[in-house]
Amino acid sequence: MPVLEKIVISDFRNIELQELEFSPNINCISGNNGEGKTNLLDAIYYLSMTKSAFATSDRFNFRHGTDEFSLSGSYRMENGLSSRFSMRMTSKGEKKVKRDEKPYGRVSEHIGVLPVVMISPADISLVSDSGEERRRFVNAVLSQMDREYMTAMQQYNRLLLQRNKMLKDMSPDRSLLEVIDMRMAALADPVHRARRKFVEDLNPVVSEYYKALSGGSEQVNIEYDSELSKAPLDQLLAASYEKDCALRYTTAGLQRDDFLFSMDGWPIRRHGSQGQQKSFLVSLKFAQYEIMKREYGFAPLLLLDDVFDKLDMGRISNLLQMVSGSDFGQIFITDSNKVRMSGIVDALTQDRAYFETVAGTFRRL
Repeated sequence: MPVLEKIVISDFRNIELQELEFSPNINCISGNNGEGKTNLLDAIYYLSMTKSAFATSDRFNFRHGTDEFSLSGSYRMENGLSSRFSMRMTSKGEKKVKRDEKPYGRVSEHIGVLPVVMISPADISLVSDSGEERRRFVNAVLSQMDREYMTAMQQYNRLLLQRNKMLKDMSPDRSLLEVIDMRMAALADPVHRARRKFVEDLNPVVSEYYKALSGGSEQVNIEYDSELSKAPLDQLLAASYEKDCALRYTTAGLQRDDFLFSMDGWPIRRHGSQGQQKSFLVSLKFAQYEIMKREYGFAPLLLLDDVFDKLDMGRISNLLQMVSGSDFGQIFITDSNKVRMSGIVDALTQDRAYFETVAGTFRRL
C-alpha cells in the first residue's frame, strides 16, 4: 500500500513552506482551530485526488497574496519502491501533475494511483444538503476504483452541457438532440449499473460499522434513487422533450440521481440526532474504506479530521478500536485537544508521531 513518507507544501492555504516526514502508522496533528490542521490533511488529499476535499475552486487554495501553490509527496509504493508525486497550480488555471518528474498525459490519469478516504465535519453536507453532494461523494469513490466509470462520467457531463446549450436555443435541432440522447444513454447505462452495485455492496458494510460504532439497535440503509431504474435514458429524454424545451434544460438523467440515507425507515436528516448522524457518516466512510481496500488489495490512506467532535467517549473508544486493527494502513488524525488525542492513541500503539501547528507552521513533538 502507498505510504506517505514526506510532504513538501508551498503557499497552500495558510501554509507558506513546510517539509514534514511521517510515521507509516498513525500521525496525530494538534492545534487550535484555524491554525492549519485541516489544511495539512487537505494537501495530502489533494496529492491523491488533484483537487481539494473542500474548496470548489482552486482559487481558494492559494495562500493570501500568492498566485501559485505547489505540493509534493514521497511515497513508498505497494511494490516497495519509492515514487515522488508533485503538483503545481497557478492562478491562470494551469495545473501540472507529475510522477517521478514525468508529467501525466491527463491529470485524471493520476486518480486512483494513491487511494484515499477522508472523514471530516464537512461530511454533514452528505446528510443535510442536496443530492448533488451525495452524487459527488459516489463519483469520487467510484472514480478512484474504476477508470472507465470516471471516463464515462466525464463524457456524459460534456454531452449534458452541450445538450443544455442547445435547449437554450428557442428552436433546437431535434434530430441532433436525438443523436446526443443516444450517446448519453450509452454512457449512462454502465454508470447506473456501477452506482447500483456500489450501493448494494455498501449497505451491509455500513450497517456492520454502525452497529460496532454506536452500539445501537437502529437499522441504517442507503437507497439508490434513479429514474434509470424505470427506463433507459433515451426513452426518458424522448418523453421529457417538450418539458425540456419549455424549461430550457435537461430534466432527466444521471444528474438527477440521489442516494437516500435512512434510519429505521425514516430520513436520517430529520430523525437522526447529531450523534447518530455523525456515527452514520463515519460508518459510511469506513465502509468506503473497506470496499476500496477489497478492490485494491491494500489499505488506502485514511484522513480523520476532527472525528472526535460530537462523539461521546464510548463511541470514540469503539472508533479507535476499529481503526487500530491490522486492517488499517497509514492514518492521519487531527484534534484541537492534544491531551484527549494522545490519551486515546497512546493506549492503542506506540508506533505514532505527534505534530503541533501554529499559524500554518508545524513541528514534530
